[in-house]
Amino acid sequence: MTTSTRGAAKVPAVLVLEDGRTFSGRAYGAVGETFGEAVFSTGMSGYQETLTDPSYHRQVVVMTAPHVGNTGVNDEDPESGRIWVSGYVVRDPARVSSNWRATRTLDEELERQGVVGISGIDTRALTRHLRERGAMRVGIFSGDAVAPEAELLSRVQAQPQMKGANLYAEVATKEPYVVPAIGEKKFTVAAVDLGIKGMTPHRMAERGIEVHVLPATATAEDVYAVNPDGVFFSNGPGDPATADGPVAVMKAVLERRTPLFGICFGNQILGRALGFGTYKLKYGHRGINQPVQDRTTGKVEVTAHNHGFAVDAPLDKVSDTPYGRAEVSHVCLNDNVVEGLRLLDQPAFSVQYHPEAAAGPHDAAYLFDRFTSLMSTAQMEAERA
Repeated sequence: MTTSTRGAAKVPAVLVLEDGRTFSGRAYGAVGETFGEAVFSTGMSGYQETLTDPSYHRQVVVMTAPHVGNTGVNDEDPESGRIWVSGYVVRDPARVSSNWRATRTLDEELERQGVVGISGIDTRALTRHLRERGAMRVGIFSGDAVAPEAELLSRVQAQPQMKGANLYAEVATKEPYVVPAIGEKKFTVAAVDLGIKGMTPHRMAERGIEVHVLPATATAEDVYAVNPDGVFFSNGPGDPATADGPVAVMKAVLERRTPLFGICFGNQILGRALGFGTYKLKYGHRGINQPVQDRTTGKVEVTAHNHGFAVDAPLDKVSDTPYGRAEVSHVCLNDNVVEGLRLLDQPAFSVQYHPEAAAGPHDAAYLFDRFTSLMSTAQMEAERA
């Protein structure tokens, strides 16, 4: 429930965590109440891309950067058609926006889209709490929604957990659409939308790929109806353990040995298709400054992340799967979490992070070139056959 109230910055607000800790501040954006999983993002820029990333569906994002909103909001940078975060937490919101591309302020946009937020709290203390205790359910309350803390805590604890949440179909497109290649068309890719970001098909289009974006409910027949040279599985929200449909489609693609690329949720889908498990991280990886090593080259990349789940695959050996040998191709240098998978006997790979990274580092953009290389090789082999 939200209400639109000008002058929200003067309205008291309270943030209540499921373990009982509370933070008092001021309303930011819409006034009302909201619930979700409290997570923190370490990016110092790109808040527009963060807010509109479908992978943040049903999450309340805490910004670790203290000053947020100074570049305002424009109509070019969103990753989707709406804000997906369920709540927003900042310490020191900008009083005015100052950027030649800005058309409105961040708090105006949050209010326009009914996103309840809170400002003026110690986000450093909140982040430390989440690192120590783990991501947890949270509620933000302002205006008429404020009530005795015991009542608010009870309402927070009644909310569903993120573990076991089936969310990807809620954010995906309902109808197929096509993103045309920029310049000469070289390949056709079927992209299964599990929460795709707008920059992803754009990065492929830049490489001469015509991208057919399909709903999350797409079947293998739907995928191959577009006669793809390659298949892509996108990022998305929720627990990958619930994604039996996309896993089945992934297995069909692997059986046909079509070049395959997955990002984030797509990496977890590939992990499940290969027979690996997935698990929930304590507080996840979210931000644009995560060091990852590409084990195939030895190079270290600074990468953009947004994931609360990970693949449980062995780091120290090549694994036998129903589709040939597989190995962990990328690993996070902070905590050794699996950040990529690669099949050795057919053209399929995935990464857990975001190489499209519109507002982040572009160290990993070469992965789209790797995908096009796999499709080019497959085309040449088909011509020789």
